[in-house]
Amino acid sequence: MAKVEEEEQPTSPIHTSPSSYVLLLQIMSKRKTWVCIFVLVYGLLFTSSWNFLKSMVSWYKLRAAESSITSWWPALYASVLLGAVFGVLSMVAALAVVVPAVLVTWIALVGLLAFFGKPKRTLVVEGRMITKEIFGFVMQVLLKEGNIVAAVCAVLGYFVLGRTNGKGNE
Repeated sequence: MAKVEEEEQPTSPIHTSPSSYVLLLQIMSKRKTWVCIFVLVYGLLFTSSWNFLKSMVSWYKLRAAESSITSWWPALYASVLLGAVFGVLSMVAALAVVVPAVLVTWIALVGLLAFFGKPKRTLVVEGRMITKEIFGFVMQVLLKEGNIVAAVCAVLGYFVLGRTNGKGNE
Protein backbone atom coordinates (compact mmCIF):
# COMPACT_ATOMS: atom_id res chain seq x y z
CA MET A 1 0.00 0.00 0.00
CA ALA A 2 2.82 2.40 0.82
CA LYS A 3 4.40 1.65 -2.52
CA VAL A 4 1.26 2.79 -4.38
CA GLU A 5 1.24 6.13 -2.51
CA GLU A 6 4.88 6.76 -3.44
CA GLU A 7 4.18 6.19 -7.14
CA GLU A 8 1.32 8.72 -7.16
CA GLN A 9 3.55 11.59 -6.05
CA PRO A 10 5.25 13.35 -8.94
CA THR A 11 9.01 12.96 -8.90
CA SER A 12 9.80 15.34 -11.74
CA PRO A 13 10.38 19.04 -10.97
CA ILE A 14 8.38 19.99 -14.06
CA HIS A 15 5.16 18.88 -12.40
CA THR A 16 5.75 21.10 -9.37
CA SER A 17 6.73 24.25 -11.29
CA PRO A 18 4.12 26.86 -12.21
CA SER A 19 2.53 26.58 -15.62
CA SER A 20 3.81 30.03 -16.66
CA TYR A 21 7.40 28.86 -16.13
CA VAL A 22 6.80 25.75 -18.23
CA LEU A 23 5.17 27.86 -20.93
CA LEU A 24 8.14 30.25 -20.92
CA LEU A 25 10.55 27.31 -21.28
CA GLN A 26 8.53 25.90 -24.17
CA ILE A 27 8.45 29.27 -25.94
CA MET A 28 12.17 29.95 -25.45
CA SER A 29 13.11 26.49 -26.72
CA LYS A 30 11.74 27.31 -30.18
CA ARG A 31 14.16 28.47 -32.86
CA LYS A 32 11.62 30.97 -34.19
CA THR A 33 11.57 32.73 -30.84
CA TRP A 34 15.33 33.22 -30.88
CA VAL A 35 15.22 34.45 -34.47
CA CYS A 36 12.54 36.98 -33.51
CA ILE A 37 14.59 38.17 -30.52
CA PHE A 38 17.68 38.44 -32.75
CA VAL A 39 15.81 40.48 -35.38
CA LEU A 40 14.22 42.69 -32.70
CA VAL A 41 17.56 43.46 -31.04
CA TYR A 42 19.26 44.25 -34.33
CA GLY A 43 16.30 46.35 -35.40
CA LEU A 44 16.65 48.37 -32.20
CA LEU A 45 20.41 48.70 -32.72
CA PHE A 46 19.90 49.83 -36.31
CA THR A 47 17.21 52.35 -35.34
CA SER A 48 19.28 53.80 -32.51
CA SER A 49 22.40 54.00 -34.67
CA TRP A 50 20.42 55.70 -37.45
CA ASN A 51 19.05 58.24 -34.96
CA PHE A 52 22.56 58.77 -33.58
CA LEU A 53 23.88 59.30 -37.10
CA LYS A 54 21.19 61.87 -37.86
CA SER A 55 21.81 63.74 -34.61
CA MET A 56 25.58 63.76 -35.17
CA VAL A 57 25.18 65.12 -38.71
CA SER A 58 22.79 67.82 -37.48
CA TRP A 59 25.27 68.73 -34.71
CA TYR A 60 28.04 68.98 -37.30
CA LYS A 61 25.90 71.17 -39.58
CA LEU A 62 25.14 73.48 -36.66
CA ARG A 63 28.85 73.75 -35.72
CA ALA A 64 29.91 74.28 -39.31
CA ALA A 65 27.27 76.98 -39.82
CA GLU A 66 28.35 78.79 -36.62
CA SER A 67 31.99 79.13 -37.62
CA SER A 68 32.70 81.71 -40.29
CA ILE A 69 35.96 80.09 -41.30
CA THR A 70 36.25 76.47 -42.34
CA SER A 71 37.26 74.45 -39.33
CA TRP A 72 38.20 70.80 -39.53
CA TRP A 73 37.73 70.11 -35.79
CA PRO A 74 33.96 69.47 -35.89
CA ALA A 75 34.36 67.11 -38.86
CA LEU A 76 37.18 65.24 -37.12
CA TYR A 77 35.26 64.98 -33.84
CA ALA A 78 32.07 63.81 -35.52
CA SER A 79 33.83 61.26 -37.71
CA VAL A 80 35.83 59.77 -34.82
CA LEU A 81 32.69 59.51 -32.71
CA LEU A 82 30.75 57.89 -35.57
CA GLY A 83 33.59 55.47 -36.21
CA ALA A 84 33.74 54.46 -32.56
CA VAL A 85 29.99 53.89 -32.34
CA PHE A 86 29.83 51.82 -35.51
CA GLY A 87 32.95 49.89 -34.50
CA VAL A 88 31.29 48.90 -31.23
CA LEU A 89 28.07 48.00 -33.05
CA SER A 90 30.00 45.79 -35.46
CA MET A 91 31.67 44.02 -32.53
CA VAL A 92 28.28 43.41 -30.90
CA ALA A 93 26.91 42.06 -34.18
CA ALA A 94 29.92 39.79 -34.63
CA LEU A 95 29.69 38.62 -31.02
CA ALA A 96 26.11 37.47 -31.56
CA VAL A 97 27.30 35.27 -34.42
CA VAL A 98 30.50 34.13 -32.76
CA VAL A 99 29.06 32.89 -29.46
CA PRO A 100 27.10 29.95 -30.94
CA ALA A 101 30.02 29.03 -33.22
CA VAL A 102 32.48 29.04 -30.31
CA LEU A 103 30.09 26.96 -28.22
CA VAL A 104 29.76 24.34 -30.95
CA THR A 105 33.54 24.27 -31.41
CA TRP A 106 34.12 23.88 -27.68
CA ILE A 107 31.56 21.06 -27.41
CA ALA A 108 33.10 19.27 -30.39
CA LEU A 109 36.63 19.49 -28.97
CA VAL A 110 35.67 18.35 -25.49
CA GLY A 111 33.51 15.60 -27.00
CA LEU A 112 36.42 14.37 -29.11
CA LEU A 113 38.71 14.38 -26.09
CA ALA A 114 36.15 12.33 -24.15
CA PHE A 115 35.68 9.99 -27.09
CA PHE A 116 39.39 9.23 -27.22
CA GLY A 117 39.36 8.11 -23.61
CA LYS A 118 40.65 11.05 -21.61
CA PRO A 119 39.95 10.70 -17.88
CA LYS A 120 37.38 13.09 -16.43
CA ARG A 121 39.90 15.12 -14.43
CA THR A 122 42.14 15.58 -17.46
CA LEU A 123 39.09 16.42 -19.53
CA VAL A 124 38.09 19.19 -17.12
CA VAL A 125 41.59 20.68 -17.07
CA GLU A 126 41.97 20.55 -20.84
CA GLY A 127 38.43 21.88 -21.28
CA ARG A 128 39.34 24.93 -19.20
CA MET A 129 42.50 25.46 -21.25
CA ILE A 130 40.54 25.16 -24.49
CA THR A 131 37.97 27.63 -23.21
CA LYS A 132 40.65 30.21 -22.34
CA GLU A 133 42.37 29.78 -25.71
CA ILE A 134 39.15 30.04 -27.73
CA PHE A 135 37.94 33.06 -25.74
CA GLY A 136 41.30 34.82 -26.12
CA PHE A 137 41.44 34.19 -29.86
CA VAL A 138 37.85 35.32 -30.39
CA MET A 139 38.40 38.54 -28.42
CA GLN A 140 41.54 39.32 -30.45
CA VAL A 141 39.65 38.86 -33.72
CA LEU A 142 36.66 40.88 -32.51
CA LEU A 143 38.82 43.79 -31.36
CA LYS A 144 40.83 43.78 -34.56
CA GLU A 145 37.74 43.71 -36.79
CA GLY A 146 35.93 46.29 -34.64
CA ASN A 147 38.91 48.63 -34.85
CA ILE A 148 39.07 48.17 -38.63
CA VAL A 149 35.38 49.00 -38.97
CA ALA A 150 35.79 51.99 -36.66
CA ALA A 151 38.76 53.30 -38.65
CA VAL A 152 36.99 52.87 -42.00
CA CYS A 153 33.83 54.57 -40.70
CA ALA A 154 35.87 57.43 -39.22
CA VAL A 155 37.82 58.03 -42.44
CA LEU A 156 34.72 57.83 -44.63
CA GLY A 157 32.81 60.04 -42.22
CA TYR A 158 35.58 62.64 -42.22
CA PHE A 159 35.69 62.80 -46.00
CA VAL A 160 31.89 62.97 -46.30
CA LEU A 161 31.57 65.64 -43.62
CA GLY A 162 34.60 67.56 -44.89
CA ARG A 163 33.32 67.44 -48.46
CA THR A 164 29.88 68.76 -47.55
CA ASN A 165 31.45 71.27 -45.13
CA GLY A 166 28.24 71.40 -43.13
CA LYS A 167 26.12 72.59 -46.04
CA GLY A 168 24.75 69.21 -47.11
CA ASN A 169 22.09 68.60 -49.71
CA GLU A 170 18.97 70.17 -48.31
